[in-house]
Amino acid sequence: MHVHWRGFRWTIGAALIAAALTFAPLAARGRTSDKTMPARINAIFAAVTSPDAPGLAVVVRKNGRTVFERGYGMRDLRCKLRVTPRTNFRLASCTKQFTAMAVMLLVHDGKLRYDEPLTDVFPDFPAYGRKITIRNLLNHTSGLESYEDLQAKEYPGVSWEQIPQIHDAGVLRLMERQTGTKFPPGTNWEYSNTGYCVLAMVVQKISKMPFAEFLKRRIFQPLGMRGTVAYVYGKNHVSNRAYGYTNDAGVWLETDQSPTSATLGDGGVYSSVADLVKWDNALRNHTLVSARAMQPALTPVALPLDAAQWPKGPDGEPVKYGFGWFLNPYRGHPRMWHYGSSIGFHTAIERFTKDRLTIIVLCNRTDLDPANLALKVANLYFGGK
Repeated sequence: MHVHWRGFRWTIGAALIAAALTFAPLAARGRTSDKTMPARINAIFAAVTSPDAPGLAVVVRKNGRTVFERGYGMRDLRCKLRVTPRTNFRLASCTKQFTAMAVMLLVHDGKLRYDEPLTDVFPDFPAYGRKITIRNLLNHTSGLESYEDLQAKEYPGVSWEQIPQIHDAGVLRLMERQTGTKFPPGTNWEYSNTGYCVLAMVVQKISKMPFAEFLKRRIFQPLGMRGTVAYVYGKNHVSNRAYGYTNDAGVWLETDQSPTSATLGDGGVYSSVADLVKWDNALRNHTLVSARAMQPALTPVALPLDAAQWPKGPDGEPVKYGFGWFLNPYRGHPRMWHYGSSIGFHTAIERFTKDRLTIIVLCNRTDLDPANLALKVANLYFGGK
């Protein structure tokens, strides 16, 4: 498995497991009352942020209602601009749920099939693409080579920061130069940013419009997500933009762009917790696709492997993945969730569907684990169970 995923770092697994074992003190005594909940939630985030440092935005929703929404710290240290609920953060791999939805909309339109071979979409793709389906790309069973690894090999001796940025089209071209996959498609699972870059190009080819424009017309505009954008340098604009930072020996360095920051399908969407409330509503109310049409996205991937061979997810448990969502439960509570990690940004979206609880945490700093923080909030609600 590629160690440094743009969407994930395996080191978060330990933090997630620790969060699962270490509950908030009051939660252990029982469910916290609704009146004290905002103060309890605030205490979690106030403890890890400061007003003059990069920070985060958080929203907590229960039973379809926003019960907590707040920004902490700075979105731009140069201009001393503060984080608010409308601050737009790079979502990193939380973008994948939007890419998956774009594909699902094309399937709904009758323009694409989940079991359609990649070579049906791109006839000039090498022969090995005949065995890769759209479903394989969605659930990370394609076996495609890591474009990050291929980038590094293409520029030997060049530091990662100096490697030119690549776009989704460039990722597709890289795959067209390969002769095969890491494993036969559908036989194993490996998290793949490559697959989602290729999916962006699939959407672009089938819809006959740029991927960013498709997201805007079919998802963001219909849902009223006015600040959300798949960012393309020189072609559109991120309003209320948070810039990414890394703490280097006590000094905050702006680390906002990397060689992988120009791809869209795997991590290029910017959004705010205020806009993601609208996304949460759409998922809950089946605004874009019906509950039946959504079901494939919420069905864990099936593999021809026994338990001993089954790959592990970032929480250390046997992985359960649908289309753009991890599906592993937490403390027995069903959930759909994702974590994002890009240079300068860490993000997490946790949706506990049966509990009607959603927690979204977006950070523009790399020293915080938003999934761990989100689970601490969940523990406040689940402590009495």
